[in-house]
Amino acid sequence: MPKLKKAAASSLASNSRVRQSVAPSVTALAAQVPLLAPEDFDGDAYLLANQDVAYALKAGDFSSAYEHYLLHGARDGRPLRPPSYDNFSPIVYEYPSNSATVSDLRASVDACVVSWLGGLFIVGWMDDSGVAVDTLRVVGGDFHVDLPAAMLVRVRRPDVEAALGKADRYCYGFCGLLHCVWTHPAGARITVEFRYSSGAVHAVEVAAHVVDKVELRDIAMSHLAKTQFFGNPDVERIQRLGSGFGRQAIRLNQSITTDMVASPYIQRFGQTARAYKGSIVVCLYGKSEFYFLQQALFAGLPGLDGYEFVYVSNSPEISEALLKEAYSANRIYGLPSTVVILSGNAGFGAANNVAVRHAQSDRVLIVNPDVFPRNRTWAQQHSDLLETLPEAQTRIFGSTLYYDDGSLMHGGMYFDQDTGLDLSSGSPKPIHLLRVEHYGKGAANVATYANSRPVPAVTGAFISIDRAWYDELGGFTEEFIFGHYEDADLCLKSLERGYPAWIHDLDLWHLEGKGSTRKLPHEGGSAVNRWLFAEKWGQSVKRGLVGPAPAHPLLNSPRASAS
Repeated sequence: MPKLKKAAASSLASNSRVRQSVAPSVTALAAQVPLLAPEDFDGDAYLLANQDVAYALKAGDFSSAYEHYLLHGARDGRPLRPPSYDNFSPIVYEYPSNSATVSDLRASVDACVVSWLGGLFIVGWMDDSGVAVDTLRVVGGDFHVDLPAAMLVRVRRPDVEAALGKADRYCYGFCGLLHCVWTHPAGARITVEFRYSSGAVHAVEVAAHVVDKVELRDIAMSHLAKTQFFGNPDVERIQRLGSGFGRQAIRLNQSITTDMVASPYIQRFGQTARAYKGSIVVCLYGKSEFYFLQQALFAGLPGLDGYEFVYVSNSPEISEALLKEAYSANRIYGLPSTVVILSGNAGFGAANNVAVRHAQSDRVLIVNPDVFPRNRTWAQQHSDLLETLPEAQTRIFGSTLYYDDGSLMHGGMYFDQDTGLDLSSGSPKPIHLLRVEHYGKGAANVATYANSRPVPAVTGAFISIDRAWYDELGGFTEEFIFGHYEDADLCLKSLERGYPAWIHDLDLWHLEGKGSTRKLPHEGGSAVNRWLFAEKWGQSVKRGLVGPAPAHPLLNSPRASAS
């Protein structure tokens, strides 16, 4: 359990006097607030949502979570469960662990990182080349969780190879992630049991490194990004995520996202219109200065009247600077805008979904902060497209985007396959990985790619989509970590329901990669995302969507075949 100040616990109440006053207090409270009966009250969920109460309970200030709920929680409106409680892994056991006979397995644990609300991440090595380890059991007091060995990501450890004096191509290293409820006291030593299928056990004692679940995710993703393998690390890293690590990372990230989007701060600037023609939604991460720059370059353009801006920030640390930028920009340029600030990095998909919920129009334009107008009439052209083209061509569409030297950055996206080699078994085995590619990226002659046509997908740097269709599709899928592949996923969801994304030439600049910061955890997250995208869409893409000239009937157009 995370460390909490005793002052927070003692302020709740004192032991004996509180318990003596339970009955009259409950009687008076019941007349004002409906109370849950003991059989309907989830004490574990209540303690997870109110960590100061958990500390007070351990200190002896209360006899149970339910006692605190009766005396204080109901009256104070305390949450009954944390927002992400329902997403926890069911692989949790709460009975004493029986350590059987100790084996001679050579193994060690380098680190075990635990989070009370997040789970655990473990790194180590074991020479199990001649034995069969079935499970890693992480034990703390009378509480333990089991991590099946099959769910571990096995990695190369040159240091272990040298120490053991072995030159074989065997992955002795491992890392494992489990999203679960961890209730062992913070700072206490824990035991990691390497358990054989025969029942034998090799036990290693280690000090747990206790963090919050955001840090747990970031540590796990950073380590994943640095893992070594015998073959191509990008290929083998993604290949191993299917063991269970990838799904656990997604579950952990979803619990974080749920918490971060629960209570955003919202401030509107400028006069609100009764109705807008469109809402330009921009997701910010790490940089506030693009707000002012974008407002300056968009202001005063023909046809922009009737559009609003909605900026959502995944970086609470830039909040003060961002709000100052918003205030100054509104005073100077007068564009109506809304700023939505989240409590942390919820990722591209979840952040945009929150922003769209606060948009005030029937048309949503997802725009990156480093996208700017190259053609002053782009907004008028956008409105004209909606009014003149068939609805099927405008339900969801993207735009051509250009680098600062005038070459093409984006003319639609298609899917291709990379073939890598998995060398974990000693013999090369082909691994096919999906890849998203841009039509004509870097081309100087852009005429071929600027024609309006259906395409397999468009980049999230600019997507114009009907608001009702966005909602029907469920918006961006929030399983992806940080950001990558959400745009292609959204387009495939639309294509699956009969409406491919289109590309139209609205003529915009895109300073690719300049609008946000990228850190090591993002690299690990990208690996998980590529694995998830392939898991979700691999079979669909193989059926008529591979290559720059896909055979899918809804994309079977001469103008869609340019490569």
